[in-house]
Amino acid sequence: MIFLLLSVLASTLIFVTFKLFERFKINILQAIVANYWVAFSTAIIAYRTSVSITQLPQFGWFYYALALGALFILVFNLMAITTQQSGLSVVSVATKMSLVIPVLFGLFYYKESIGFLKLFGILLALTAVYLTSIRSKQGININRKYILFPVLVFIGSGIIDTSIKFLEESFVAQNDIPLFSAVIFLAAGIVGIFILIIQAIRGNFKFEFKNIIGGICLGIPNYFSIYFLVKTLRSDILESSGIFTVNNVAIVTLSTLAGIILFKEKLSLRNWLGIIFAVIGIFLVAMSF
Repeated sequence: MIFLLLSVLASTLIFVTFKLFERFKINILQAIVANYWVAFSTAIIAYRTSVSITQLPQFGWFYYALALGALFILVFNLMAITTQQSGLSVVSVATKMSLVIPVLFGLFYYKESIGFLKLFGILLALTAVYLTSIRSKQGININRKYILFPVLVFIGSGIIDTSIKFLEESFVAQNDIPLFSAVIFLAAGIVGIFILIIQAIRGNFKFEFKNIIGGICLGIPNYFSIYFLVKTLRSDILESSGIFTVNNVAIVTLSTLAGIILFKEKLSLRNWLGIIFAVIGIFLVAMSF
């Protein structure tokens, strides 16, 4: 249970950091790229066994981790495009509702249990995610012309969570979790550098040191959010479908409460109802095991 709580706290810190980016006018792309290199460095420090670069391809998960890292930065860019075209609420819903994919994967691929209590808890949790993510009175409004982008964000985010579960279950040894995380962040960082180079060639790049500071503040909790999630998936407290449900909904709830306390955000009745549903949903999913 402690690993699950730490994963939720680390992910909530990521939310708080992003909110501070708005306040200090941090360039998000530059901070994101720096964050991946900081997370990579943190993972290497955490991996106490020496390993050479030439040994990495020998690990069964290596090439999968590279692809996953590239997907990290791809999904981030899709989120940025979706935010510009359809708004932040659409991105929030698409990202958080993607927990459906790893939940279904756990139920069907790993033959995890499904009963009325668990099913009702998951449905209630999904409803909670939607209600807490919508901050406008009009709900979400997506132009049909741009529908592909939130769909890709939904699928990409779901694939990331599902892949982490599959890889840690099938390939990653207990002591290799930091190294596995390091390769993911390294791949994302390399792709990110190429994106920044393209921006510089096009004349759209303006470096500011505060963006590096932002990346440092983001990178450390980002590493631990992945590390503790993998550790949670390796524990016996819940099945993966339950872990992803509780983890995602708890992050949404705690992040919403952090927004109220730290940033004086105002919530609608719908948002408060979402928080109540989240608490009940988490309780039902946890009690179903």
